[in-house]
Amino acid sequence: MLIIFYVLLLVNIGRCSDHQIFDTKTVAVGQNVTLNCSRDHLWHLTNLFWIRLVSQTFPEILGSTISHNVEIIEKINHITTKQEPGAFVLHMNRAQLNDTAVYYCIKVTERKMTFLKGTFLRIKGPETGISSVAQDFLSDLLHQGDPVTLQCSVLSNSENKTCTEAHSVYWYRAKPDDTHASLIYAHGTSGYNCEQSPEAPSQQKCVYSFSKNISSSDTGVYYCAVATCGEIFFGNGTKLDVEVVHHWNLQNTNTVLFLLCIALSISLIVIIVLIYTIKQRSNTSGKRSNFYIHFSNSIQESYSILICNEVFIAHV
Repeated sequence: MLIIFYVLLLVNIGRCSDHQIFDTKTVAVGQNVTLNCSRDHLWHLTNLFWIRLVSQTFPEILGSTISHNVEIIEKINHITTKQEPGAFVLHMNRAQLNDTAVYYCIKVTERKMTFLKGTFLRIKGPETGISSVAQDFLSDLLHQGDPVTLQCSVLSNSENKTCTEAHSVYWYRAKPDDTHASLIYAHGTSGYNCEQSPEAPSQQKCVYSFSKNISSSDTGVYYCAVATCGEIFFGNGTKLDVEVVHHWNLQNTNTVLFLLCIALSISLIVIIVLIYTIKQRSNTSGKRSNFYIHFSNSIQESYSILICNEVFIAHV
């Protein structure tokens, strides 16, 4: 819509001479659609355009013509624009779901632009009748090798269902380190159970199950997707947390503990040897000290005797 406002700021818009119409039209997918826009062959230097405006995209020109009568036919895919008496017509062959948009017929005269007609066209697909898609929540922490069963419950109402296409159920896994989910399983014609609701016979509940023995690489969020009649419905997701026991680390830990015990034993032996050696040296040093003291005392006694002798001799 912002593109249209920008265009309006750049050109003058005629408002008084033309009757402007905006309407809404809803058709089923696969039907043919015809949109008419008034055209007067007496308009001079006038061009007419059919454009399509889809949210968050640039306007798309589907066809153009001039005001006076001329056989100009333009075709883009399944959309054709051409002149008819007093009208500029857009014809859509077998409408598709992505044709839902706002269609404008624009009149451009010199520097003046007028929106003659606007139509919001809604393409309605077949009703799937699906009311909800739910998944179970797992609260227990799982271990590697444990069996796990994921369930996806699809609730539908047959009264609102106009599509006869069967459900296709897929399981996706989104890992914490991945930006995109990956497909891991698709249901075939078996592996599910459907039952009617006792309170409302039109309500049907189908439960799709997916089982496996989990491994350390299975951690993530698992989504079930139900595809039918051109639409896809996703469940709320089930998170699996797998507790991993690292046997390699336990072996390393046991090895380290064993080596530490050996190192501690060696250290104790070395300490005992050192204590014994130090004690032996202490005993040897003690004996040498006693011998030195005894020898010193003997020298002193001898020296005293000599002195006494000298004194004695002097005295004589």
